[in-house]
Amino acid sequence: MERILTFFASYINVFKINDLLDILFVSLAIYWLIKLIAETRAAQLVKGLVVLLVVTQLSAWFNLNVINFILTNVMQVGFLALIIVFQPELRRALEQAGRTKLGDLIFASDSGSKQMVEQTIVEICSAVGTLSSTKTGGLIVIERNTRIGDVTLTGTLLESKVTKELLLNIFYPNTPLHDGAVIIKDNQIKAAGCLLPLCESKSLSSEFGTRHRAALGMSETSDALVVVVSEETGKISVAKDGSLTRNYTPETLKRSLEKNLIISDNDKKSPIRKIKERVKDRQ
Repeated sequence: MERILTFFASYINVFKINDLLDILFVSLAIYWLIKLIAETRAAQLVKGLVVLLVVTQLSAWFNLNVINFILTNVMQVGFLALIIVFQPELRRALEQAGRTKLGDLIFASDSGSKQMVEQTIVEICSAVGTLSSTKTGGLIVIERNTRIGDVTLTGTLLESKVTKELLLNIFYPNTPLHDGAVIIKDNQIKAAGCLLPLCESKSLSSEFGTRHRAALGMSETSDALVVVVSEETGKISVAKDGSLTRNYTPETLKRSLEKNLIISDNDKKSPIRKIKERVKDRQ
């Protein structure tokens, strides 16, 4: 018993607060990584990697020299292989890191005056209300902090003012651009007929069509707000941060967009934003 107490006492004497913080940060990083890859194909790949590590260690213990030589050399180049295999997950992780409060503080963005944003929201909600009443499918992506220029380039560039009439014309059945998504950035319709990444979750209900899967896929890879109008039911939904909220009305949609798109007075007073405003004034 005395030896056990001496053993623990020796570690307690050298254990410092920075060691505790070190363990805490590593634990949080591991938890975040597990949460990130859960319910994705990467989870199965991680299990395969663990099996490979166990087999490598067992081959060393039992002196299986040929197997150990092969596996050891495979592990040496395994880091590059992991980067290639986990490329979608790594990209998603970095994008999520960029969408944190710290990322917003460092790279604060300005999406226009309050009046311009409010007018854009009014036009979007008015168009969506008409699409819903006529059961016309629609898919509108509103870019925020995460840049989605690669998605914009998949469609037809418009650079047009956001109006109800233009949105209705784009989504009118059998028109050239009605099947794709409209990208709205800086209170402008940047492009139409754009192709969005589809959500690959197998747990997604079969009642969701391609539009809803595209909306979820876009919200998983960016912080964009995606408004969807179902062609079958006319129901309005909003995808945000990988989740879909359904059964909006034009009025509740307006309140939701205002909450997420209009910059609060507190944000306007942030030091980073004040610096950006001074730079703009000098230009």
